[in-house]
Amino acid sequence: MRLATIEHAGRTQAAVVAGDAVHPLGVPLLDLIRSGTLPDVPPGPGVPLAEVTLRAPLEPPTVRDFVAFEEHVEGVRRAVSGEAGVPEQWYAAPTFYFTNPYAVIGTGEDVPVPPGCAVLDFELEVAAVIGRAGRDLTPEAAREHILGYTIFNDWSARDLQGAEMRVGLGPAKGKDFATTLGPWLVTADELEPCRDGEGFLRLAMTVAVNGVEVGRDLLSNMGWPFEELVAYASRGTWVRPGDVLGSGTCGNGGCLAELWGRTGVREPPPLRPGDVVTMTVEGIGTISNTVVAGGDPVEIPPARPRPRHRP
Repeated sequence: MRLATIEHAGRTQAAVVAGDAVHPLGVPLLDLIRSGTLPDVPPGPGVPLAEVTLRAPLEPPTVRDFVAFEEHVEGVRRAVSGEAGVPEQWYAAPTFYFTNPYAVIGTGEDVPVPPGCAVLDFELEVAAVIGRAGRDLTPEAAREHILGYTIFNDWSARDLQGAEMRVGLGPAKGKDFATTLGPWLVTADELEPCRDGEGFLRLAMTVAVNGVEVGRDLLSNMGWPFEELVAYASRGTWVRPGDVLGSGTCGNGGCLAELWGRTGVREPPPLRPGDVVTMTVEGIGTISNTVVAGGDPVEIPPARPRPRHRP
């Protein structure tokens, strides 16, 4: 089943996508997920897909983004810090960071260049969406908590990200402006036939800028399958319905920074206003966003030296 959020006739609501039609459900998709019951396809012809506007499939309460592709880590590390190879710690555990759920957008929406950014990038990913709550899950149990999957574009301001991560903390404004989810949520049962012999989802992933393909990979090149990512995320805490867990960026051109790190040249160049980024994942669909000009940053003064008095 494919579950979307649509805007039609002045109303935004969940819908079932069936072929070239959508069948409105009358409630937000997150409410439907939290109810624990997936709908049947409503009777009738539905509304033509071409007549509705697709929004982000849901408004997630949390968004965790992993870094599960070794090839991506190798290329981007060289681009951002100049260091070669993959850190040993990467192999030990599936690392993630929390990004901003308020920055989630859908396919077709414009992406303004974030204030102060001159090196804008995309990141091609797939995300799992949690269907029911759990904590301290085993990978085997975690599979039953995954409702479905969607495409995830983790837009990145590389110059802002590189500067702020020198502090030794995760990315902040380098990631805080836009995350595309879409075009809809494909329930996990639809993709079960795509598993390889090791339990990974073997799905082709491509990304193009202005119609020219710049990246192509397989989702099955992840270092961990999604069940293990969910199990790790639930360690000592809860995952809850609607939580989104990104795979991390795929390799072989899943982002521009990986290519820059391998060649030492910013080619293709950073994204500019007018560029159209299109991502397609086998079995899920296609998302596309246009980069537009953004605003200037509101200046914040640097830290003032303090005397370090104590009470």
